[in-house]
Amino acid sequence: MSYTYSGDAHLGLAASYRADDDPFPTDTSLSFPRRNHLREDVDLIKRLLFPRCWNAGPWVADEELLRDGVANFGALCYSGIDPYIDEDPKPIVDEVVRRLPDIRERLKKDVEAAYKGDPAARSYVEIIRSYPGVQAIVVHRVAHAFYEAGAPAYARELAEYAKMESGIDIHPGATIGDYFFIDHGTGVVIGETTTIGEWARIYQDVTLGALHFEEDEDDEHSLKKGYKRHPDIGDSVVIGAGTKVLGAVSVGDHVSIGANSWVTEDVPDHTSVYISEHPTHERKHRD
Repeated sequence: MSYTYSGDAHLGLAASYRADDDPFPTDTSLSFPRRNHLREDVDLIKRLLFPRCWNAGPWVADEELLRDGVANFGALCYSGIDPYIDEDPKPIVDEVVRRLPDIRERLKKDVEAAYKGDPAARSYVEIIRSYPGVQAIVVHRVAHAFYEAGAPAYARELAEYAKMESGIDIHPGATIGDYFFIDHGTGVVIGETTTIGEWARIYQDVTLGALHFEEDEDDEHSLKKGYKRHPDIGDSVVIGAGTKVLGAVSVGDHVSIGANSWVTEDVPDHTSVYISEHPTHERKHRD
């Protein structure tokens, strides 16, 4: 069996491209050096979602070319899912392809959040092509769609590739709201049952993870699966570098958590969390 594309996602994407205006790139003739190390399905994800930044400008003006691009993406995903499941994966692929226009609109909000949240940002093109946090969230939003549609193993493949590329480990099961920004990003880990609200900003070496694991009642050597073990993060939350938020705790809205904090309890709305007594440094003269 093979995948045949028969939907209209390409029309939704084309309409989304036409709606772009400054500071998103609008020039379809832009040409950038090709990154040949890319996995083909991830390469197509980037080209479909931000064609002007990944040398796919002709797709913006030619809906037949764009249709072919969407069909190629669907076919790659179809073959990638197929080894993992017994049933025909076409409905799964169709569902994710159908969601591509909506995913693109959400990603535009993530790019906006990165630009507004980083004083060093100079352009949207720089952010889309260079920021590891944006590379990670682009793949995550598609991987999460596959996870929800019933292809968790393929979703995990995409997530693991994104981790190799960006240094950021986001489980495809994590639910992340709009206007999300990871600055710098190296060493960030976001667990499967994590939820994150809108306008959240986190920095490098942050872990949103589990505090402990429950054992399987039927097998003492196995850990229990499928239960809530990661944090819920509210809207407008900033989490500083090196912070660990662990367990099924709730962090409210408008919370700021300082660098290197260790959070294992709920944090109410409008709260700042920080280390009150920083270690002191001693200096000794060396002859």
